[in-house]
Amino acid sequence: MTVVRRAVLTLPGAALGPANPLPPLRPLDQVHEVDERSAEDLPLDMARQLGYQPLRGILPERLRDGYGRERPPVDLDTIVIENDRLRATVLPGLGGRVASLFHKPTGRELLYRNPVFQPAAFALNGAWFSGGIEWNIGATGHSTLSCAPLHAARVTAPDGTEMLRLWEWERLRDLPFQVDLWLPEDSDFLYVGVRVRNPHEKPAPVYWWSNIAVPEERRVLAPAREAWHFGYARSLRRVPVPRFDGADRTYPLNSEFPADYFYEIEDGRRRWIAALDASGQGLVQTSTDTLRGRKLFLWGGGSGGRRWQEWLTEPGTGGYAEIQAGLARTQLEHVRLEAQGEFSWLEVYGPLTADAGTVHGAGEWGAAVGEVEDRLERALPRADVQAAYEAWLPHADTEPGQRLAAGSGWGALEVLRAGVKVPGTPFDESTLGEEQAPWRELLESGIFPEPRRIGVPGPSLTSPAWRDMLETAPARPLAEYHLGVAQWHAGDRAQAVRSWERGLELAVSDWPFLRCLAVADATDGHLERAADRHAAAFDDLCAERRDEGEVWRAATAALGREAIEALLLVERTVAARGVWERLPAATRARGRFRLLEVHLLLAEGEVAAARAVLDAGFEVADLREGAEVLGEVWARAAPGEPLPARYDFRMRPQARPAGE
Repeated sequence: MTVVRRAVLTLPGAALGPANPLPPLRPLDQVHEVDERSAEDLPLDMARQLGYQPLRGILPERLRDGYGRERPPVDLDTIVIENDRLRATVLPGLGGRVASLFHKPTGRELLYRNPVFQPAAFALNGAWFSGGIEWNIGATGHSTLSCAPLHAARVTAPDGTEMLRLWEWERLRDLPFQVDLWLPEDSDFLYVGVRVRNPHEKPAPVYWWSNIAVPEERRVLAPAREAWHFGYARSLRRVPVPRFDGADRTYPLNSEFPADYFYEIEDGRRRWIAALDASGQGLVQTSTDTLRGRKLFLWGGGSGGRRWQEWLTEPGTGGYAEIQAGLARTQLEHVRLEAQGEFSWLEVYGPLTADAGTVHGAGEWGAAVGEVEDRLERALPRADVQAAYEAWLPHADTEPGQRLAAGSGWGALEVLRAGVKVPGTPFDESTLGEEQAPWRELLESGIFPEPRRIGVPGPSLTSPAWRDMLETAPARPLAEYHLGVAQWHAGDRAQAVRSWERGLELAVSDWPFLRCLAVADATDGHLERAADRHAAAFDDLCAERRDEGEVWRAATAALGREAIEALLLVERTVAARGVWERLPAATRARGRFRLLEVHLLLAEGEVAAARAVLDAGFEVADLREGAEVLGEVWARAAPGEPLPARYDFRMRPQARPAGE
């Protein structure tokens, strides 16, 4: 009999730490942006969706960069769904990640299961972790909800058994979504119904990719003879499958550098992707046709990819690749969802066994694909998947029963504001919390409240509706601060600056306004003034800091880092050193700040001292995906010497020096 129950998973894990309290005003690192030359030769529909409202910033979300690398034992709340044949373990507090999919008859784990919880800076807003099945919504990249709690509850499944519903309000695009997971009795397959809704009066861009981590010692198969290859050199090109550039790229370790392969599946062909080991066993994922895209992501066998694999887990753990499924052909696209519309589909995950000789032999690619496709059809006919979707859809509006976990209060605030109805995914007022309280007061009274004591400003809301309310609210400091953030997000930089300047004239606490104005100065190329304002903001924060709580510590670290970087950019090393020395010792000891110390020492001409810091070793916990800064500072501190393995995170071929 299928059951849904709570449980606890204990494993070594790093604490997430506080969110960065400074509003993220700078644009995203565009590691997934296609270069202009590649874009010229793309199919028209792909080119149109590549250019359809790409995300330029992560507001109203905040950066999650407060985690470290120490991993004491932690207890993670889980929800287990199981029948006699399959057991799925879900992490409702971490984006609804399916951490494990265990097949009981064979005793096999079907996914790559990370033995530790180690955040890394791969999500759009920072913290993300590897392993399992993740649900990515919002914009190109790993979801801002990767390490955030979702609402979870029991619901009756189409066959009368219990089903787990996960839901939340995705804030980058202001869209509610749900993920329903169930296991029919005696089924070897996990069924997942997904729905994304647009309750607004205007169309919205939608992004969805389900990412499935599998052990990398697999062959990845999908019904395609061509794929779109995208690497960290940012070129997108059509390549043959399985072989190009002299190697079979359906084996993840046959590539040197990390890369994406988006498979070009013919219209009308069944959508599926599988990862099978040397014995022909492994995982298959299939879906209804709305989820059209399929992709392989691989780290490759090069030194940079291997270092990233080590970084995301603990020594001795095997590597992984990802097989993925999405709404578009590539992850670089966004799909238009009409006003009051919805996208829905069904995904299915489970074990598959195929003839190993056909799958891995020297025979034709078509035979290997045909073997897997035939085995899938026998195990789970395509018509049955469509029938299961049609049976599930009427249950998507069923009101949840017993609540198993709570997400954020932002969805409840949006429902209060807009009066929208989203049957099946209730956003109850009981979920409203401290962060939503001033915004509720603005909604109900038209006034944004001022705090009773000096503190770090809370999160900003940036949608047009909230911006309009802020524009008509009384001109108080915090109202002007949040209005400036909303105007900046909308691209109205001049008005944002005026709002921050008005707020600064009224403010008791200057540093939040000075910091925003410093970012505006830097964006406009006024680097000296940006450095002045960053330094003044840090001075003011240090004078006002009321306690050593984690929010003040996070603000001090974030603003101190920005101030040092701004001062170094205009070669004011003495002032930068002054900021450095006022940072708490615990902050200076963090890897990100040891790297900043190397930059500072190099700017001071202390090359030997910079080299000594590098030789002593440090780990930058929030090193961004695609970052090459460690290689760059090593080249300056140790010219001509090979980059040590511990600092080698290179994800693309290095340009050769001129003349070689």
